[in-house]
Amino acid sequence: MTSRMQSPHTTCPGCQEEVFLDELVGGKCPLCGCSLEEFDETFGEYEGILDRSDLSWLIFNYFVFKKFVDLGVPPHQIMEFVAAYEQNAEKPPEEWMKTAFTLEIPMLWHDRIRPKRCMKCGTWFFTGGKKQISGDMRRTALNTEYVCGRC
Repeated sequence: MTSRMQSPHTTCPGCQEEVFLDELVGGKCPLCGCSLEEFDETFGEYEGILDRSDLSWLIFNYFVFKKFVDLGVPPHQIMEFVAAYEQNAEKPPEEWMKTAFTLEIPMLWHDRIRPKRCMKCGTWFFTGGKKQISGDMRRTALNTEYVCGRC
């Protein structure tokens, strides 16, 4: 609780409630929607927080994170993917149109006992290896692929 109190905050001029900078939505109060322009001028070093608090971007990140966590992707892989996707958005349009991804997921019990074909070398294997999902952020379909331990 003490770390939260040390976060930069102010009183909203519209609703007179205490508002933390990382809660602002597009530079506005999340409670009443009042603009905090004078606050932006005072605390210029927190512009990164204000840019990332865009409501649509937060919703997008939440649903991407939730979908991949439900599939079993480790959280650090998801965070790396979202960070790479965010960096691509700052590049020219031909660069940020590259939205393909490949993430590793755990094998289920029936995946461990059935024969699998390696997507890289084409050999059949029963044990070991990795299960991966690949897809494109512009499409809903996901491809499930297996990679043997040698590749």
